[in-house]
Amino acid sequence: QVHLVESGGGLVQPGGSLRLSCAASGSIFIISTMGWYRQAPGKQRELVARITYGGSTHYADSVKGRFTISRDNAKNTVYLQLNSLKPEDTAVYYCNLYYNEHSDYWGQGTQVVVSS
Repeated sequence: QVHLVESGGGLVQPGGSLRLSCAASGSIFIISTMGWYRQAPGKQRELVARITYGGSTHYADSVKGRFTISRDNAKNTVYLQLNSLKPEDTAVYYCNLYYNEHSDYWGQGTQVVVSS
C-alpha cells in the first residue's frame, strides 16, 4: 500500500510562487511515474505535470514555463514549483503515483488559491 501526503498549498497573490511537496511511502516510488493534477470548482481534474522514474517531464500547455516538476528519489518526494501564479491556477492540487493499473494512488489534495 502506498500513501501520498501533499503539502505546501495556500493563499498567494497573482504573480507569486508556491512549492508543493508530495511525500510517498513504499518502495515503488523510484520506479513510478509521479504526477500533479488539479481540479478547480466545477471543472474536471486535469493533468498539470508528470515526471517519469527516469526524469522525463511533461507539462500542460497552460503551465509551461511557469511550473516545474522535480523528484528526489532518496526522499521519496516529488515537488511542484509554481511561479508567476494566476487566478486561474486556483484549484485543489493532487499528487498521483502510477506504476501500473493496479498501482495507481492519489493523495488527499492541497488547496492553492491565487487572489489579491
